[in-house]
Formats: sequence, structure tokens, C-alpha cells
Amino acid sequence: MQQRVRDAEEAIAQVYLGHPRAIRQATLTVLSGGHLLIEDVPGIGKTTLALALARVLDLPFHRIQMTSDMLPADVIGVSVWNPDAREFEFRPGPIFANVLLVDELNRATPRTQSALLEAMAEGRVSSDGRTLDLPQPYVVLATQNPVEQFGTFPLPESQLDRFLMRIQLGYPALDDEIEMLQRKRYGHPVDALPSHLSGDMVLEARAAVDAVTMHPDVAAYIARIVHETRESPEVLAGVSPRGALALSQVARAAAWLDGRDFVTPTDVYDHAISVCAHRLVLAGQEGEHIASRLQEAVMERLLEAVPAPI
Repeated sequence: MQQRVRDAEEAIAQVYLGHPRAIRQATLTVLSGGHLLIEDVPGIGKTTLALALARVLDLPFHRIQMTSDMLPADVIGVSVWNPDAREFEFRPGPIFANVLLVDELNRATPRTQSALLEAMAEGRVSSDGRTLDLPQPYVVLATQNPVEQFGTFPLPESQLDRFLMRIQLGYPALDDEIEMLQRKRYGHPVDALPSHLSGDMVLEARAAVDAVTMHPDVAAYIARIVHETRESPEVLAGVSPRGALALSQVARAAAWLDGRDFVTPTDVYDHAISVCAHRLVLAGQEGEHIASRLQEAVMERLLEAVPAPI
């Protein structure tokens, strides 16, 4: 199974050039049963990454372009009167897809942003007094532009905490961009991507990830990292217990994908910043827009202060 997942990563790398770490982080998000926040400028391939991921997983894909006038019903769906059946019928919105790309999430109002909370946390939505299950596996990839802040609504800490990881993609290297320009002549390369997995295989892989063992010393390492964030004078609110569980799950997924049935401290260290930095509320800057780079710098200093078990 691990080889099939790695083959899927290699297939994505053929169409999404120069971002192997981002591809691995997206894969770990799927294997961990979480959701991914991509924070970067427009036009660097966020939609391509999400679409390629859906193609190799052979899962339905929907995209929502958030705007300030979008309502929760535009995301969840709406009940429409059927005169023949003389009853209301629910017409599902774009949220009902296994892989959902939410573009510029911070342009939606808090009311619409909150419509995603239940879906991300519980795998279900509520509409007209009914609770509807979402298809499984369910993965949300949301984006936001860190540069343009006019007309946006910063995500509250409660919603940021729902994302397993936050990543930045960055611009491709020169050689990768030249190759991208050459390939684009023959149509969009994502259209030719074959499927490597299925929804059932993803659920099977998640069960295998859950079975990966973690030594008490490694668990204590995770606990010391999150406690360091709570005790630092630079941090007003540190990583929550949900964040600690998220870090342990990502470490298990990384170990499983490397072919091991146990977690090492390196599995934790390699992904601690992506999992934990966006969960920090820095002292003196609460209620303001906080640059991601600053959060990551603080998290890196705190991570280096915690010795890893041998």
C-alpha cells in the first residue's frame, strides 16, 4: 500500500513541479484524516495541487471561490420545493465532494466560514434541521492570500485549529518553471493523470496509520514541545491538546509512509512547525493579522529548545 501512495506522489510531482515537500504534506494530510491550509500568493498552483490530488485518489473534486457576499447555503446547499412530489428536496452544494478546494477562505464572512467548521470537524453538515453525512474520505484544502488583507476576514483561532497543517508553496525554481512552460503547450498535464488509489484504499491506509506504535519517550517529546509553546513569554496562547494529537497523527502517517510501524523523533521534528505554528497566538499581537513567518520563527525557536529523545 505504501508503494502505491508513493507512486501517487510521483505522479503528482510530474504535473506539479518543484514542490516535493508540499506534495508530501498534502499526502500526509489525507493519510491523517485532516485538512490543509495553503497560505500563498495567487497563481502558484494551489488549484493544480488539489486537482492532481483528487485525480490520483480517483475522488470527486469541487472548488469554491469565496467572496464576501457568499452565504452558507451557497456552500452547503438549499432545499427547493418540488411541485410534483409536493415536498422540499435538498440540493447539495459544492461542499459535498471528497476533495474540496476553498479558494481565498478569508474573503468569506465569519458566518460562511463557520459553515465549514462542522464539516471539517465532524464530517457532516446541518441544513433545515437535518444532519447530512459527507462522503468519506473527506479533505478540505483551503487557501488564503497573506499579502492582500483589504476586504478579508481573518480566520479565528477556533477555525485555524481545525486545520491539520498550514503550508506555503513558494515560487518554482527556474528550471522547473521552464519545464512547466514547455509542457503547457500540449494541454493541461493534470488531465492525463491516471488514478493510483481509491477512497476505500485511503480509508484502509488511515487504519494502518492508526496502528503505528509510538514509544512513550516520543509521546513525551510531543508533550514537551506543546508545553514549551504554552510557557513561552513570546506566546499568549500555545498549542492546544488538539494540536498535540494532530502532531502525533502526522508523525504516525510519516512513519507509515516510510515503511515503519513505529514513530521516531525525526517524524515529529520534521512536521512540528507545519502542524503547530498556525495554532500560536503571539503575545502583544492578539486580534491583529500575524505574519505566518513570525509564527514559524517563534515555533522553530521553541522546537529547538526541546531536546529530542535518543
